[in-house]
Amino acid sequence: MQWWTESDIPDQSGRTVIITGANSGLGERAAHVLAEAGAEVILACRSVEKAAPVAAAIGPRATVRRLDLADLSSVRAFADSVESVDVLINNAGVMAIPFGRTVDGFEMQFGTNHLGHFALTGLLLDRITDRVVTLSSVLHRLPGMNLDDPNFTERRYGRWRAYGQAKRANLMFGYELARRLEAAGSPLRSIAAHPGYARTHLAVNTRLPLAAVGAAVMNGLFAQTARLGTLPELYAATVPDAPNGAYYGPNVPGELWGFPHRCGSNRASRNLDTARRLWEESEKLTGVVYPLPT
Repeated sequence: MQWWTESDIPDQSGRTVIITGANSGLGERAAHVLAEAGAEVILACRSVEKAAPVAAAIGPRATVRRLDLADLSSVRAFADSVESVDVLINNAGVMAIPFGRTVDGFEMQFGTNHLGHFALTGLLLDRITDRVVTLSSVLHRLPGMNLDDPNFTERRYGRWRAYGQAKRANLMFGYELARRLEAAGSPLRSIAAHPGYARTHLAVNTRLPLAAVGAAVMNGLFAQTARLGTLPELYAATVPDAPNGAYYGPNVPGELWGFPHRCGSNRASRNLDTARRLWEESEKLTGVVYPLPT
């Protein structure tokens, strides 16, 4: 059987793609590949200084704009700078970091990974022409989502619990956006993806020295390359007939390695009542209200 690879990406000439967190890891790889396929890529990154060398290496099809997903004023300023975009890839994220809060007071992982992307997508929705791709994780299956206290104001913080909550929120947002787009009769698509266990700096940058050492060892022994890990989001972003509401990840059992295929998710991530509550809470916390029917 012939598996889908980068060589199968259709010509992207004339298309513009925004990739959050494109200064390293999966986002950096995706930016290189999409530019090589002809797309104009906007690297939306918190550090312009770190992203500039990446854009220079990609060439004239790449530009850098500042976007700090942990600061809603930065999200709004970035959105105001965009005239039109074909594909938005919500790729950026932080993983299993010590407790912290965003500029707006949200728990850092929930605020950055989910709320920042929720606000960004809503603010750009009227200027997106094709699709939104949102990155989740196999760890969306971790227990710990609590919409009565999503920002760990009352309950005890656990870095993996918070990460699992954020990644489930990413996936539920992708699903719920797809349903609302369909209900509105919109031609736009919302597609989710996850990289499996990919060798990136995300796990190493946990800000916990011992955990970082352990993650580096595990990356070296078991993780697949960033090149393979990027394939599901590239598939979701470029395949013309990828359906609204789909979720893509690696095809090996357990979804840790392999080539992209359409995958499933746990029952909790498909709960419609929870998805509605998450959406309403996200609108309330960010102040970004989508012009879509419920």
